[in-house]
Amino acid sequence: MTRTVLVVDDSALQRSIITGALGDRFKIVGEAENGREAVEMFESTEPDLVTMDIMMPEMDGVEATGRIKELTDETKVMMCTSVEQAEKMKQAVRAGADEYVTKPFEESDLLDTATGLCS
Repeated sequence: MTRTVLVVDDSALQRSIITGALGDRFKIVGEAENGREAVEMFESTEPDLVTMDIMMPEMDGVEATGRIKELTDETKVMMCTSVEQAEKMKQAVRAGADEYVTKPFEESDLLDTATGLCS
């Protein structure tokens, strides 16, 4: 069974990197550029995994993670964050994030983390 992923990042380049790294092993069911879009897409796609940026316009990744986890605890959320966002990462964990990778990341690290979450 192919696992599904929703990719969330306000940077089109980062979304492209993530979909490129995960696209061979996972089915990408959508891409969102902010937390509000992520929650809306989540409700219609119900992915196994969400890759979530923290700092985004309209709704940040911490709030979006909390809203997704209120809907279901089945979906795994992997935060993609920069080192400088340590406090926001703690908030994301409290909101229900399951794992994180630090930007800039190696594509193999991203794939290994995603695979581990969905196994």
